[in-house]
Amino acid sequence: MKLNKVAIRNFRRLENVTIDIETKETVFVGPNNSGKTSATAVFRAFLDGREFKIHDFSVARLADFEAFATTGDAADLPKIELDLWFEIDPNTVAFGRVFTLLPKLSDFTKVGLRLQFGIEEPKKLREEYFAAYPIGDDGKRARSLYQYLATDTNLARHGITRYASLEEIKGEDGEVAADATPLEPDEGKRLVRQLIRVRFVDAQRNINDDDDSRSNRLSAAFATFYRKNLDQAQSAAEAHRVIDENNADLTKHYEKQFAPLINLIKDLGVPSVNDRDLKIVSSLSPESALRGNTELIYVDPGRQHELPELYNGLGFKNLIYMAIQARHFHSQWVATPESRPLCLLIFIEEPEVHLHAQVQQTFIANIWSVIDASAKAAEHPTLVPQLVVTTHSSHILDAVDFEKVRYFQRCYLAGEDTPNAIRNASSVRSLRAFQPETDVVDGTVISPTDTLIFLKRYLRLTHCDLFFADAAVLVEGAAEKLLLPSMIETAAARLRACYLTILEVGGAYAHRFEGLLDFLRIPYLVVTDLDSVAPTGYPTTCRADVSGARTSNASLKKLCGKSTVADLLAMTASDKIDSIKDRCIAFEMTVTVSEGGMQIPMTPRTLEEAISYENFALLRANTLSIGKTIPPLLPDAYTVIYERIGSKDFKKTDFAMDLLAMKSTWIVPAYIAEGLRWLEKRLCGAPPPSQSSSLVPTPTSASPSPVSSSSPQAEVRASA
Repeated sequence: MKLNKVAIRNFRRLENVTIDIETKETVFVGPNNSGKTSATAVFRAFLDGREFKIHDFSVARLADFEAFATTGDAADLPKIELDLWFEIDPNTVAFGRVFTLLPKLSDFTKVGLRLQFGIEEPKKLREEYFAAYPIGDDGKRARSLYQYLATDTNLARHGITRYASLEEIKGEDGEVAADATPLEPDEGKRLVRQLIRVRFVDAQRNINDDDDSRSNRLSAAFATFYRKNLDQAQSAAEAHRVIDENNADLTKHYEKQFAPLINLIKDLGVPSVNDRDLKIVSSLSPESALRGNTELIYVDPGRQHELPELYNGLGFKNLIYMAIQARHFHSQWVATPESRPLCLLIFIEEPEVHLHAQVQQTFIANIWSVIDASAKAAEHPTLVPQLVVTTHSSHILDAVDFEKVRYFQRCYLAGEDTPNAIRNASSVRSLRAFQPETDVVDGTVISPTDTLIFLKRYLRLTHCDLFFADAAVLVEGAAEKLLLPSMIETAAARLRACYLTILEVGGAYAHRFEGLLDFLRIPYLVVTDLDSVAPTGYPTTCRADVSGARTSNASLKKLCGKSTVADLLAMTASDKIDSIKDRCIAFEMTVTVSEGGMQIPMTPRTLEEAISYENFALLRANTLSIGKTIPPLLPDAYTVIYERIGSKDFKKTDFAMDLLAMKSTWIVPAYIAEGLRWLEKRLCGAPPPSQSSSLVPTPTSASPSPVSSSSPQAEVRASA
């Protein structure tokens, strides 16, 4: 039997979410404060004895308490709910046990159980609240009902957990609903114990090198593991034999050492001559010997040199601790003599703490090795737990199947979608449900399977942190990736406070991320090149201002729906934004370069050209170099720059590194600045008036004029 799906309602950020659970491991990922911990905490509260607090109710439900205080209508009171759905193999013993547990259900392959926390007696709560805080002279009570329930144990006194069995019912419209049959409290508790056990391996932030701190030390973990397993007859007999031998030796030692003291006591007449003699005996038991009397040490086999536990690294300790806990939880589940829960769910929180990247990659496989060894030793190979791992590690994700990822993301509360509102809720999406659409680019059909294989390989090769970012920036290559932090600093400084992932995907592959980013609802900026090619014949590169020039950039063709450079250059800033897809496309636009009374438009086809044209004064002064002398006439300079940057021996990465090392201020290409400002506004809101004017450099003889949001051109005036 396996837990297949959970539904959570009104708990913290999880206003109303459904999460699919995998047969083996499920990985919860997402930015900070996106609800991953809440999804773990709801299991602690319902299944592991943690008390509910008033703050566990979703923000949107807190006003419901005040509504109840006013109306007295119990229907106004909110409830926290956890629905557990299990799948059962009809060919297993579990099938028979579930039949006994839930005889009223018609579908025994899918069993549901609802746990609901709410107020037991609403009328009594209201009366006690009114008595504690009567209406004052101002017509108000000193504290709200919400504040009353937050005080002392008031919520615990008035709260109750109710249970119901669930069955899926399909309506006429095809929608699936859960039909709930209430259970008696004792029956519900018994049913929970029979169906599922949950255990937790918390993030080990306190495994430290303080010798006085034993709260999370490995010695204690080993002792606990051994002590719990003394229930096994063979282990217990061996432990008692060893301890008894030591008790006999210690008793002889005590008799010798305490003899003078015992004789002195006898001389005092205590006890009397008619009483028995005094004797000191050793009464160690395996339990008492282990409790606080075991130490883990590290031994050099060659030198037999011993070091205390605190002398080893934190990552090593953390890994061992998690392995011990996983083995312990599984062993205890298997060893449960009667009414063993049909399902064991182990939550492992942020296992990457203190772990090296390579260890993170193999972590899940190593934990399964420990559990498999435990199952083999207990001769119960079919008793396999389910793991839920919450993580911020792209290295752990790298080793997990794409379909096992559950992506948590901050969102607005239901019915609330105002630009300045705080995102107080979370949504959860299963990547198992993601299915790309068929693509056609330049007449070539790209199947959903091909796109999915590409995305999986890309994310695995790049250790992508896409699932932890506020937004994504898709760039052409290494040069853009190197320069982007500096560009953000200059053009959209508020983005420094955001978590961005920069994906180096080239012009041929950015569009393949469209479906995934849309599914995840992550805003993204695509920074790509015009990549102009000859209007006819084989697509050979040409200058972007050649009449009829086309683009060879597959992403521009797919995302913009245009294939000629002229059509692309005619697009306005608003044309490049897709509010439904939450996306902006940025590519080169024509730059007007002025020098010595002459001015000509220059249209770059690549990033390096755009930087050269918009920083023409730096090129002329040889502060910035492309490895070629710049001719005095602008038309000739245009040709030389284009040919040099397009040559095979031009090193784009070296050019980017030189730009970063340059002491002079350089200008961010206008098309990138425009895209970054869109992303900044999207994530941070509109800038204050004092900042909005500073996003673009003030025009001088060597810097561009402000770029109009509706103009596809930028102007550069360079001094001779």
